[in-house]
Amino acid sequence: MKKATTAPKKSTATKAEGASPAKLIDGRIKELGDWRGEMLGRIRGLIKQADPDVVEEWKWRGVPVWEHDGIICTGETYKAVVKMTFAKGAALDDPAGLFNASLDGNVRRAIDFHEGAKINEKALKALIRAAVALNAATAKGKSAKRSA
Repeated sequence: MKKATTAPKKSTATKAEGASPAKLIDGRIKELGDWRGEMLGRIRGLIKQADPDVVEEWKWRGVPVWEHDGIICTGETYKAVVKMTFAKGAALDDPAGLFNASLDGNVRRAIDFHEGAKINEKALKALIRAAVALNAATAKGKSAKRSA
């Protein structure tokens, strides 16, 4: 399957110099103008509900990234899928079986959302909170090693 680019070449979201990451993500959602924008917006809302202290970033020439003590996940958009990639997904328990992509790697795991997909909101929020907790534990471990 051929991947679509993460943004059209003349994307206003990627060219808005000095715009905040939140504004750039708003722009991406609006410019998609189809189910992918709606899905990315829903995912973004669930991330913010699960972790009100999440920090939004815009990295790698146009990828929405959510962080808290490190990267939690990214929100990539392709022609047929919205991909939510968890940076440390392989280390997370996934009792609801949400991860359905990037399962072969040792670090990342992803969830591919297709058009019309239903989101298990409770399980997704739990997965996001687990990713935040893992990042926090890792950050504490690093600071403890530095002060020792």
